[in-house]
Amino acid sequence: MLKRFLIHTNVFYERLKLLWESKNSLYLTSVVLVASFIICTLLSVLVINDYITLGHFTNQFKNPFFSIEIVFTMLLITELFGLIFMLPKSVAKSVGKQFELLSLIFLRDGFKEFSHIGSDFTWLNIKEPLLNMSIYGFGAIAIFAVLGYTYKLQKHIKLTHTEDDQEQFIRLKKLLALFLLVAFAIVGYMDIKALITTGAYLHSFKTFYTVLIFSDIIIVLIALRYTVNYYKIFRYSAFVLATILIRVSLSVKPFFDVIIGVVAALFILALTLAYNYFLKELSPKKLSK
Repeated sequence: MLKRFLIHTNVFYERLKLLWESKNSLYLTSVVLVASFIICTLLSVLVINDYITLGHFTNQFKNPFFSIEIVFTMLLITELFGLIFMLPKSVAKSVGKQFELLSLIFLRDGFKEFSHIGSDFTWLNIKEPLLNMSIYGFGAIAIFAVLGYTYKLQKHIKLTHTEDDQEQFIRLKKLLALFLLVAFAIVGYMDIKALITTGAYLHSFKTFYTVLIFSDIIIVLIALRYTVNYYKIFRYSAFVLATILIRVSLSVKPFFDVIIGVVAALFILALTLAYNYFLKELSPKKLSK
């Protein structure tokens, strides 16, 4: 019964993945982002010159750089979809995608600080935003560099050497990815509802990372069904801790969020180095237990 259900969900997942990764979807995404940027920029020009008002959104669009924040937020949403479809491929790659998303969030925050400058470029006005931009920018670059080095070092070892078990583990992760997609849709609906009623966009990346923490824990528990190998279970559990650190970094004040984010990336790098070292020391027989 479970096997048949997993086969059906696997087929549905593959269709969604094929649709998302198709050239038409990539083209449509690019067109939507460019069109949104142009439209929002034009709206800002009209609002600034008092040709139109946009109700709840008038104050936001009075800032000439608000369109940059909007389009970067939309880009982050597309990256969230990529994160969901990365989960069944590899847990390590999925965690790496989480850090890619975090680095983009820091870049977006840097652009957001730039939008605070407005049209007054006096030193007293730009001093604080410029400092924040620099910190977010260097934080994003640090994560980018650490992550790139980590990707080169990572070695992907199958959870189990039994092909049937490995296939079933992947199908279970695909089922979990579909649940994440549903959770993402619910969070997105709540954000859009709040945007329409209050004019404030919640940027619920915190909520989504909270959901990711629970999904990562579920993966660890599922993995116990196929292996009790300490090194593999420790690695998966450490990935959960990294996701928690990312979630914390999204909740704390500026400067501390960048520090925690970079520390989390370094933690994954240290985990990768240690795991690779013990892979050399342990025989394939011991790793398969």
